[in-house]
Amino acid sequence: MTEPTDRTGTPGPNDSTRTNGSTAPNDSTDPGDRSGNDGPAGSGPPAERRRARVVLVDDHRMFRTGVQAEIGRTETTGVEVVGEAADVDQAVTVIKATRPEVVLLDVHLPGGGGVEVLRRSAALMSDGENPVRFLALSVSDAAEDVIGVIRGGARGYVTKTITGADLVDSIFRVQDGDAVFSPRLAGFVLDAFASTDAPPVDEDMDRLTQREREVLRLIARGYAYKEIAKQLFISVKTVESHVSAVLRKLQLSNRHELTRWATARRLV
Repeated sequence: MTEPTDRTGTPGPNDSTRTNGSTAPNDSTDPGDRSGNDGPAGSGPPAERRRARVVLVDDHRMFRTGVQAEIGRTETTGVEVVGEAADVDQAVTVIKATRPEVVLLDVHLPGGGGVEVLRRSAALMSDGENPVRFLALSVSDAAEDVIGVIRGGARGYVTKTITGADLVDSIFRVQDGDAVFSPRLAGFVLDAFASTDAPPVDEDMDRLTQREREVLRLIARGYAYKEIAKQLFISVKTVESHVSAVLRKLQLSNRHELTRWATARRLV
């Protein structure tokens, strides 16, 4: 990993909401002791260190588990994972039940995606005393995904290449009300909000599901099917199915035409 991580998790029908936030074993890279960084955590004993209660929302259980292992050792990181969810309905239920300071939110989720979670959590985000803040954590670095969740109310957007230490730092910054972005993503937001023109509608892109768009971008960047499967936590057979669907919907013949199509739309 190299960016904000949500807890690892392979998708599955029995992937249920967790709200206990159990601490993961110490078998991953230590994201770092925050005792010298933020507020009272600097010189006080462990009991005085900053704390952030976090919910992880991602439809892959393995990814959630990995994030938990990276950031969930509370005595070291100050982060307490109090809940998990794998889809929109689970996420809304867990967030309302636990009222975390920060939610790590995947953009692409069953049930409507991260934007739908934000829409249904609007009242919690606007709470004047104890607002719930959202940090998007996604494999996607597409401009429309970034802009969509920021318009929906997220305080930042980081990709899953983030390190554990940087993710912990991002969580505390978002808790403080700061905006946090992976280096090249901030430009998307600045460009979007500087323009008064609505983005043009791409009817071809609208035919594709969010997952098909992810596969499309990775194919266009030259990834092999096995690499895409590993990146998205899906099987090679599922990747092949998504590619076939994309080619059919866009009326293209092969991945070379698909790459040219994506390049023409600056999706690469």
